[in-house]
Amino acid sequence: MDASILGFLLLDGLQNGVIYGLLAIAMVLVFAVTRVILVPIGELLMFAPLSLVWLLEGKIPGTLWLALVLGLLWAGLARGRGALGPVLGALGLSALFFLALFLKPLAYPAAVLLVVYLGVATYRVFFLPMREATVLSLLIMAVGLHVAYQGLGLVFFGPEQFRPEPLLRGEVVVGLSWQGVLVLLFALLSVLGLYAFFRFSLYGKALLAAAESRLGARLAGISPEEAGTVAFGIASLLAGLSGLLLAPLINAAYFMGFMLGLKGFVAAILGGLASYPVAFLGALLVGFFESFTSFFASAYKEALVFLLLVPALFYQSLKARAVEE
Repeated sequence: MDASILGFLLLDGLQNGVIYGLLAIAMVLVFAVTRVILVPIGELLMFAPLSLVWLLEGKIPGTLWLALVLGLLWAGLARGRGALGPVLGALGLSALFFLALFLKPLAYPAAVLLVVYLGVATYRVFFLPMREATVLSLLIMAVGLHVAYQGLGLVFFGPEQFRPEPLLRGEVVVGLSWQGVLVLLFALLSVLGLYAFFRFSLYGKALLAAAESRLGARLAGISPEEAGTVAFGIASLLAGLSGLLLAPLINAAYFMGFMLGLKGFVAAILGGLASYPVAFLGALLVGFFESFTSFFASAYKEALVFLLLVPALFYQSLKARAVEE
């Protein structure tokens, strides 16, 4: 291996690692607040660029109708005055999508807001009624939603792969495009923004309180249900923006989100589903490990990446046993 190949592998691992890191942070956030392992986050990530492609081609994507159906179910479960929010959100989203058919720049915010609405509606419709359920029950629901959303993605967008136009064209150096730089800058700004959000904002501190103790949060006047809504909203926002930035580099297809989300989950496990910095560092480890194993043993790279779960889970089991003793 010479220096040029080493540089390519490091750049590839860094670009992949920061995306895994954002997904890992989103999964840790959602799990800490709601105890939901957000398995369908990969589908939410892919829904953004696929919906964007449809809008840029002058077509309404099927994901909008999915959002409207979930919005109606959300309004039905909320009842009374609480039903006004999801209805107004669905109407506003529909209006934005129809405007985006004629004003193409609006397609980008429309695709992101669609994913945010889908994420929040998913929580309010499927997970909020199960708020007292066990982690295993919530995981089964999450896996079921992953299967359902992936199947709907096939119905809405077909089996083809799509590559949206990059926001920035050209290369900085060989192996690193300006779009890749944009991904790295977005990851950096996201991490700093989340740090500032949790460190200085009232909502961020409320989320941390809800993650620490649901009962304690209630006693302090913080609604765990609203905290869960905010957590799903932030996670969906990260997924949607990551999908739009990543798709011009790797293509987008209905089936591609699951593997990305699974690698984000590996990184989250490396952080114990509790630590944001460790999860992000774990994601960088996953990205570099995947990059180098694809060079030395490409046929086994996926298996070797998931093999990282073994020592992480073994360490977590030892840690849990030590706490019990």
